[in-house]
Amino acid sequence: MSKPFSHYSWTRKSYNFNERAHFFFNKPWIGGIILFICVIVAMLLANMEWSSELYHSILETDLSITIHSKDGNVDWVFPHNMTVEKFINDGLMVIFFFSVGLEIKREIVHGQLSSFSKSILPIVAAVGGMIIPALIYFSLNYGTAVEGGWGIPMATDIAFAIGIMSLMGSRVPISLKIFLTALAIVDDLGAIIVIALFYGGSINWLCLFIAFGLMVVVFIMNRMNERRMFFYIVPAIIIWSLFYYSGVHATLSGVVMAMLIPMEPRYNRKNFIRQSNHIRDHVVELEQNQDLPKTINEEYYNEDLRRMWKLSHGSEAMSQRLESTLAPYVTYLVIPIFALANAGVIINFNSAEVMEYAQEVGMLGAGIFAGLVIGKPLGIFLFSWIAIKLKIAAPFENVKWGQLLAISCFGGIGFTMSIFVDTLAFGDMSSHLVNLGKIAILLASIASAIVGVILVMMTSKKKRAN
Repeated sequence: MSKPFSHYSWTRKSYNFNERAHFFFNKPWIGGIILFICVIVAMLLANMEWSSELYHSILETDLSITIHSKDGNVDWVFPHNMTVEKFINDGLMVIFFFSVGLEIKREIVHGQLSSFSKSILPIVAAVGGMIIPALIYFSLNYGTAVEGGWGIPMATDIAFAIGIMSLMGSRVPISLKIFLTALAIVDDLGAIIVIALFYGGSINWLCLFIAFGLMVVVFIMNRMNERRMFFYIVPAIIIWSLFYYSGVHATLSGVVMAMLIPMEPRYNRKNFIRQSNHIRDHVVELEQNQDLPKTINEEYYNEDLRRMWKLSHGSEAMSQRLESTLAPYVTYLVIPIFALANAGVIINFNSAEVMEYAQEVGMLGAGIFAGLVIGKPLGIFLFSWIAIKLKIAAPFENVKWGQLLAISCFGGIGFTMSIFVDTLAFGDMSSHLVNLGKIAILLASIASAIVGVILVMMTSKKKRAN
């Protein structure tokens, strides 16, 4: 019986919807828009009367597994002090850091950071974009209780920055897009190093030593061409647990494991070509063979399909496979959840308690705001200018200094990493300090985006006029 026309119509509509959805979510600016929406939602939930209490009670819900003895005493708790908020920041964000680690490794091995000539300019610019903001913050807060927050304005949010830059379209030269992407990756690496060195707790050296020993075992497996993912996932979970109890921030285990993931596939290209040709020839032979029964022919064909899938699966590096698999989850799930949990800042400037904190540490917000809005573009632009003038790095082709300054302003968009460092820096001191820091980060990120867009529009108009 032939299928009704409505079936074909529905199938066509379904196909068009899936195609459009795939096209939509592949746009680089979509992640930034979703992140912005989550920030707005989090702030509404934290400040509206009917939702504020529920919002914070959910974040403070205990997720630890506890075993009690018969007399009621606690015998065993795992993980220790694990709330919903801590699970997001210490557990879920490890996926984000793992993804960042894979991206950094790929760029170092094969990408924009793979050679001195390619990497020197974004590296120098990123260093400037970290040093100048930290110095501005530290100079404004030296000798105060919040001087330890100097790492907050050092980081660039790659999702927001690249998303907004992509909205500018052809107004931004390709070379500057590549430059900002590479810079943001180096910037993330710098932020990771700062977190590891300066924002950990007291070190449990035994846990750290065991974790290091396990990393050595994973490294040896990599060198012995072990390519089964199971042998990397299980150690990754154990290493995360050891980091969690060691005092070094648990999310850094994601970066460490990313560096140990194999970048070489099981089968090289020559092997893939040879075996795929053999499978293809066998399929052609089956198609031409009329003597085999249809069921046996179909069975052989399905077996060839399975062989081809295993071959193609083994011909892609594990690191590349994991990066492409995790990318949509990080962009559309992990980072939005992080924003929902951390951007819920209580804005209540009429509160005497908040005003008291604001008076005591009034330069906290100024240090973050000035560091991101002024320090980041100044550091990126100044260090790039020096590197080019001293001929350490090659100059941009068909790019004016005004355009470089405009793109440098996008470096001041420091949402994800900055909020993460803000929580680490002041989480043990006061929730009011954390909130003040978050407000400054949000305002600075918005200001940096606006200034960057205006400068891009101005410099691109001048370019067309010439």
